[in-house]
Amino acid sequence: MSFLLLKAMKATRPAVWPVLAELGLHPGQDLLLSNLWREDGISQSELIARLGVEPPTVSKALHRLEGAGYVRREPANGRGRIVHLTDAGRALQEPVERAWRQADADVLGGLDESERTTLRDLLTRVART
Repeated sequence: MSFLLLKAMKATRPAVWPVLAELGLHPGQDLLLSNLWREDGISQSELIARLGVEPPTVSKALHRLEGAGYVRREPANGRGRIVHLTDAGRALQEPVERAWRQADADVLGGLDESERTTLRDLLTRVART
């Protein structure tokens, strides 16, 4: 099953990765940004927990995103930093989400609406575990 999930994920790359590259993003940075699109001004440690990746991975991504002008980091009370979107970072939401929708259409084109709903529900349950 894991192999099939990986193959399905890789099938989305042709629709998503060129858009990310055009926007100056690396794969995975879109997932980081999506957390900020849902809730701006969260701690770097919260981003690490939500993404389920190692701290250096998030630090490197944030460094690149900050250098590109998409996010800014501010000191938090005590330790850590709070991450905020810039206007340029907010402007990425529409083109990135459009690429995700295109990937959905490309990969799921052979499924009817009922099958898509079932797949979405199952993947949502799996992703929560």
